[in-house]
Amino acid sequence: MAEVSIKKATMINAVSKYGKVLMNLVFTAVLSRLLSPNDYGVVAIVTVFTSFFNILADMGLGSAVVQNKELTDDEVNDIFSYSCYQGIMLSVFFCILSVPISVFYKNNVYLSICTILSISVLFNTLNMIPNAILMKNKRFITVAVRNIVTTLITGGVTILLAFLGFKYYALVFQSVTSSFIIFLWNLKGVHLKFRFKYNKESINKVKNFSKYQFAYNIVNYFSRNLDNILIGKLKGDENLAYYSKGYTLMLYPIQNLTFVISPVLHPILSDHQNDKKYIYDKYIQITKLLSLIGIFISAFCFCASREIVLIMYGNQWEKAVMCFKILSLSVFSQIVSSTAGSIFQSLGKTKLMFNAGITQMIITASMIILGCVIGTIETVAVCVTVGLIAKFFIEFGFLIIKGFEYRFADFLKMYIPDMIILAVLIAESFVLDSVININSLILSAIVKFIAIAVVYFILLILLKQTKYLLNVIPKKFRKHKN
Repeated sequence: MAEVSIKKATMINAVSKYGKVLMNLVFTAVLSRLLSPNDYGVVAIVTVFTSFFNILADMGLGSAVVQNKELTDDEVNDIFSYSCYQGIMLSVFFCILSVPISVFYKNNVYLSICTILSISVLFNTLNMIPNAILMKNKRFITVAVRNIVTTLITGGVTILLAFLGFKYYALVFQSVTSSFIIFLWNLKGVHLKFRFKYNKESINKVKNFSKYQFAYNIVNYFSRNLDNILIGKLKGDENLAYYSKGYTLMLYPIQNLTFVISPVLHPILSDHQNDKKYIYDKYIQITKLLSLIGIFISAFCFCASREIVLIMYGNQWEKAVMCFKILSLSVFSQIVSSTAGSIFQSLGKTKLMFNAGITQMIITASMIILGCVIGTIETVAVCVTVGLIAKFFIEFGFLIIKGFEYRFADFLKMYIPDMIILAVLIAESFVLDSVININSLILSAIVKFIAIAVVYFILLILLKQTKYLLNVIPKKFRKHKN
C-alpha cells in the first residue's frame, strides 16, 4: 500500500512540477530576451539573502509538524501563531538589512529592492506551517493545482512588467506576487487559528527535531550560495549572471525530477519511521532509478551544452555555456543525493543529517573559495562540481552507515554499472562535438540527443540495468508483458 501511495503521490506531484517546468521554460525564454544579464545579476544577489531569510522563517518547524504524528490542532495553532510573529520580525529586519547590502555591493538599487522583497519574506513565513499541514495530510492535488495556477499568474505578470521596462523590478514583483497568492490560497484551504498569546510548550514539543533541521538548512544554504556571494563581490554582477544562468539551468533537471519525489517521501515514509528495513528497501529502488535517469541527463547536458543555453536564453548568454557544461557533470550525483534529506527526516535523524551537512559544507566551501581566488568563473564551476560530487559520498556515507547501519561498500557497488555508462557517454560526447557541425541549434540538439540515447540504451541492455527502469511501469502491465 505504501509503495502505491508513493507512486500515486509522485505522479500527482509530477503533473504539478512538469506543468511548472513547461511554463517556466516559456517564461524564462521570453524574459531572457527582455532583460539583460545585469538585471539578472542584480536579482541573483538579493535572492541569496531572501533564501536565507526563508530558512530563518521556517526554523525546521514545517518538517517537524510533518514528522510528529501526535500534535493536536491546538498545538499546531500555537506553532502557526509563533511563525506569524517570526514573519513580522524577519520582514522588518530584512528592510533594515537593505542598507548594509547596498553598501557592500556599492549599489543603492538594493535599498528599494530589499524593501519590496520584505513583503515576500513576510508571506513566505506565513505560508510555512499551512504548507506543512497540506503535505502532512497528503493533500498533494491541492498543492499541485495551487502551484500551477500561481506559476501561470506570476509568469504572465512578470513578462508584462519586463515588457513595460521595469527591468529587474519585474523579477522582484514575481517573488512578491507568488508568495501573496499562495498565502490567499492557504488562508482558504487550511483552517489555522492565530493566537496573540500562544503556548510555548507546543514549540518545545517539536524542538529537538526542528533545531537540527534548522541547523542543517543553514549549513546547506551557505554551501549552496557561497559561490554567488563571492562571485558577485569578486567578479562583478555580469560574471555572476553568466555563472548563475549556467547553475540555474543545471538545476532544472534536479529540481524537476527529484523534487517531484522528495516532497512526498517524508510525509509517506515517516509513517514507518520505526522500520528501517522497510524505508531502506523502498529508498534503494528510488535511488537506483534516479541514478540511471541522472546519468543520461548529465551526459546529454554535457554534450549539448551550447545548444541548450542558446536555445533557452539567446546568443547574449554565450559566456554561460562553459559554466553549464562543467556543472552538468554533477547532475547525476545531485539527482540521487537530493533525496537523502527526506530519508534522514523520515528516520527522525535530523542530528545525523546536520553532521553530514557540516562535513559537506567544509569541503564545498573550500572548493568554492579556491575557485574564486585562483581563477575565472569557469574555474569556480570546476571546483563547485567537485564539491557537489563529493556531497554524494558524504551524505550517503552518513545515511547508510550511521542511519541504516548497513555497509556503505555494498551500497556503492550498485552504482558501478551506472558509472561505466556515464564514462562511455561522456567519451561519446567529445566525439560528437568533433563530427557534428549543424547550423541549426535545435537540429543539432536533436541529433546529439538521439546519438546519446542510442548508446545509452545499448549499454543498459549490455549491463543488465533495464530492470530498474521497468520499476516505474505498473506491475499489472509488467506481468502482462512477461
